[in-house]
Amino acid sequence: MRACTDSQSSGAPHAPCRPAEAWAALALLLAGQPRIRLSRDGGKSYPQKHERTLTPALPAFPAAVRIFGKDGTCAAIFLDFDSSVAGVDWVEADVRAVQTWLHSVGARWIEDYSPNGGRHVYVPLEQRVTFSEARDLVEALGTRYRSLDKTPHQNLLHGCMRTPGSPHKRGGYQELAMSLSMAYDVARRPNPATVWAAMNADLAGEIAAVRALRLEGTITPATAEAPRLQHPAGRMSRTMQLMARTGLYDTNRYASDSEARQAIVTGAAAAGLELVEVERRMMQGTWPGLASFYARYASRHRVPALRRDWLNAITYLSKNPGSRNGKNNARISPTSQPNPQPPALQGNSISSNSDAEHRFVRTWRNALRLREHSYTASRTGLARRMVLRSLGEAAHMTGSRFIEFGDRSIAVATGLDHTTVGSHLRALRSEKDPLVTLVEQGRGTKGDLYMLTVPEEVKAAAEDLSWRKGKIHALRPVFRELGLPAAFVYEALEHSPGLSTSEIVKLTRLSRTAVTEALEVMAAWNMIARNARAWSVVASTSLKDLAEHFGVMEAVAAQLQRYRIERILWKEWLSKNVNTVAELLSPGEDYPWEAFEGPPDEWALPNMAFTRAR
Repeated sequence: MRACTDSQSSGAPHAPCRPAEAWAALALLLAGQPRIRLSRDGGKSYPQKHERTLTPALPAFPAAVRIFGKDGTCAAIFLDFDSSVAGVDWVEADVRAVQTWLHSVGARWIEDYSPNGGRHVYVPLEQRVTFSEARDLVEALGTRYRSLDKTPHQNLLHGCMRTPGSPHKRGGYQELAMSLSMAYDVARRPNPATVWAAMNADLAGEIAAVRALRLEGTITPATAEAPRLQHPAGRMSRTMQLMARTGLYDTNRYASDSEARQAIVTGAAAAGLELVEVERRMMQGTWPGLASFYARYASRHRVPALRRDWLNAITYLSKNPGSRNGKNNARISPTSQPNPQPPALQGNSISSNSDAEHRFVRTWRNALRLREHSYTASRTGLARRMVLRSLGEAAHMTGSRFIEFGDRSIAVATGLDHTTVGSHLRALRSEKDPLVTLVEQGRGTKGDLYMLTVPEEVKAAAEDLSWRKGKIHALRPVFRELGLPAAFVYEALEHSPGLSTSEIVKLTRLSRTAVTEALEVMAAWNMIARNARAWSVVASTSLKDLAEHFGVMEAVAAQLQRYRIERILWKEWLSKNVNTVAELLSPGEDYPWEAFEGPPDEWALPNMAFTRAR
């Protein structure tokens, strides 16, 4: 192993630094919050679902610490010099130049290098700085140094970087280019506020230039033009949620951080949130962007400032009631509710008895449990199991075994594309003794009419088997990020708490590797916990809040918006090419799946408005 040298002193060689020691000594001091992200694909990506609590133990995979904290501030400036941009020689020249500059402003730094020739320079700060301040400084430095990668400081939620000691994707580790004792001293005695001021003063021209460049463009998310919808549960527009999460906003619309934060708070109030909910989202890191707008205040003044903004928002909304409706931050249900009974079957004695239908669906769920072994643990098999669950959820929602929801509604419920849903439904209904039967082909705006069927080969066993308590779920939004295996593992623990890993493998029929990884991922997000060698669900952890934290609801909303446009185009085509009014205007609009998680255990009436359990 290469010996550590001191780049800030005489350059004399020092004793080799062991990666585990460097990691344990420096990672927590440099990180913006005690969280890391692991790369299980050989360093290609560091997904949010593989985020873990930062511990002194050296990870087995390449690991990057989070740069920004839950309050939207950072404890150090991370400068990443990438050798893939212009080669190793250019990196070394840029690093020498930036070190000369840091020395000129009185700053102290830590340096390490990668096996591929890249280098990292860390500048610890005594007083944490906001996301926008850190981003401006790093972008200004990027105008001076070609090989400097600015992206880690340009993303509040996902900005992360490997620190000394972390495993590298090409083998080896991030190795210190100085002694561990000196690096630790720099981390323990970070640069004072005077140094930060000197750095900004020296870069004043470049900072002004990058800010001016930002003003020329409009930072508008891809979904900014989507309608601002309204929903009884109250939800902000995706634009406002994105601002609250990332701290990025349209500078042509909001002249400063203060105006942007007031817009977010007003949007939250208009959407029906309470002040305590906004505070919780700030404190727990769900809205680090909004938190960063208040970081300019001392910690004891942040909540009072938020409350002042909240009162201003309430006053404004009270004087302008029209701003709470129409084009505001809430959302409306994207589609009308479908008729709970297919037109051809209305008045049918089977469909009219909701209680009997719920009992049938419970028996069908038993049949599904008995038949699941026939579906492999492949991606296709897992997707078909989830499609079947979505049909069971739909049957409970409408109080009927007959389902007329379109492929797009099931796509939203399962996180799949509607074309993929269509292929899975064709395969499922073509099985020998299937669980679903096609009753009527879709016409016009009507979807295909399916009927849940209990296969004869398992009918007796399904009727004798006790009904499983609880709800049947399609893919809840958070599992779009965490994956299908995690959804099935979580479902097993919901219905049978206190399971060992081996028991979960047996129940879910997944591979032990897939189950182990799913357990590890969910435990890292406090969704489940292990006690006495048994796993159970942590009831206090909200799946809805986690989905919002992951930004999954934006993906759901984008999918809904795409399907809404496709429906409009389809209706326009029908109006020009179909002359049968009954066919064109027949009921069967797709159901707003994103608003539901299944029926209550007491089998409420089909028209009851079900709310999320979590």
